Amino acid sequence: MAGLYIHFPFCKQACHYCNFHFSTSLRYKKELIKALHLEIKMRQSYLEGEELETIYLGGGTPSLLSVDEINELFLSIFDNFKVVSNPEITLEANPDDLTKKYINDLSQTSVNRLSIGVQSFFEEDLRWMNRAHNQKQAYEAIEWTKEAGFEFLTIDLIYGSPTTSDEHWLHNIQTAVDYGIEHISSYCLTVEERTPLYKLLKRGESLAVSDEAGARQFSILMDTLEKAGYEQYEISNFAKNKRYARHNTAYWQSKNYLGIGPSAHSFNGSTRSWNIANNNIYIKSLNQGELPITTEILSMHEQYNEILMTGLRTMWGVDTNLIKALSPDLIIQLEKDIQPILDAGFVVFSDNAYKITREGKFLADKIASELFIVE
Repeated sequence: MAGLYIHFPFCKQACHYCNFHFSTSLRYKKELIKALHLEIKMRQSYLEGEELETIYLGGGTPSLLSVDEINELFLSIFDNFKVVSNPEITLEANPDDLTKKYINDLSQTSVNRLSIGVQSFFEEDLRWMNRAHNQKQAYEAIEWTKEAGFEFLTIDLIYGSPTTSDEHWLHNIQTAVDYGIEHISSYCLTVEERTPLYKLLKRGESLAVSDEAGARQFSILMDTLEKAGYEQYEISNFAKNKRYARHNTAYWQSKNYLGIGPSAHSFNGSTRSWNIANNNIYIKSLNQGELPITTEILSMHEQYNEILMTGLRTMWGVDTNLIKALSPDLIIQLEKDIQPILDAGFVVFSDNAYKITREGKFLADKIASELFIVE
C-alpha cells in the first residue's frame, strides 16, 4: 500500500512561523492546477502499480480550491492510480475557508477526513501568528464539520508561542477534548530561517520565543491528553480510539509515497525525489512535458538514518528487523551506540524495537542524530 500527497502552494496570507513553500498571490492558480493534472498523469508508473491507501491534499491552503476543482483532481487520481476500497482522503483546511456551505459540499466529495489548522482558540495568539482566521471561525469550523457528518477530524494546535500562557494552552487542549476530536496534532513553535518570524526577531520587533515554555507546555500537553484517553502514537500526534492518521503513519513506517506539486517529495524505499520549489518553473516544465524533479539514491547508511529518525518518534519504535534487513553489521552498530541512551533511560527495548520514553521525547531529534552514521 502506498500514499499520494498533493501540494497546493497558495495561501491568503503568510503565517509568521511558516517555512513551507507557498505563494500569497493566486494569479497562477488555474495554471498550477492544470500542471498538477499533467504531473499526476506523467507519474502514474512511479508506484509500480501499488494501490493507494491514502491521499492527502496539503499545502499551502488546499481549502482555497473550489469543490469542483477538488473533484476534478480526484477524477485524475482515480483515472491514473489504483485506489483501495476504503482510502483515507484528507484535506487540510483553514477555518476562515470553512463556511457551512463549503463544508457541506465537501462532504459530498471523496474527502473523508478534514485537518483544520486551528492553532489556537485565542485572538492574541492568532494575531501574533498572523493567521487569517479568528477565534469565532475556529469554533464554527469545528461545529459545522461535525454537523456535516465527517467521520474523521483532526485539528492542529501550536504551543510555545510567547503570547500563549500555560492557562491558555491548557484551555486550547481541553477545548479540543471537549469537542470530542479524536485526533490532535500539536507542534512546538520553532523559529526557522527565512520566515517572517525570524526576521521580526532579528529586528527586535517580536516577543522572544522561550524553549523553557515550550518544554513546559509539551508536558502539559502529554499529561492532559493521556488523562483524556489519547495515545501519543507519534511525538506530535495524539489519537483516541485508534484514530491514527494513516497517511502520516505510512511516512513514519517507511512506506512508499508519491508527491505531486511544487516542493513535494516522493520516496520508494531506495530513492528520494523532490519537485522544484518554484511555481512558475514547475508550471513551465510540466507544460513542456518535463518533470522538474531532483532524485537521490539513498545509501544503506542514509536508509538506516531515516529508519532511526522516523521510528524513534513513534510509539512503535525502531523495528530491529528493518535494521537487520539492511545489514547484520548495522544492528551490531546500533546496539553499541544506543547502550548509553538505554542506560540514561531515554529509550527502552521491547518487542524487538527501541522505543523512546517520556523523558526521551524532549530530546528525540538529538537522540536520533547521535545515532546517525555520517558518511
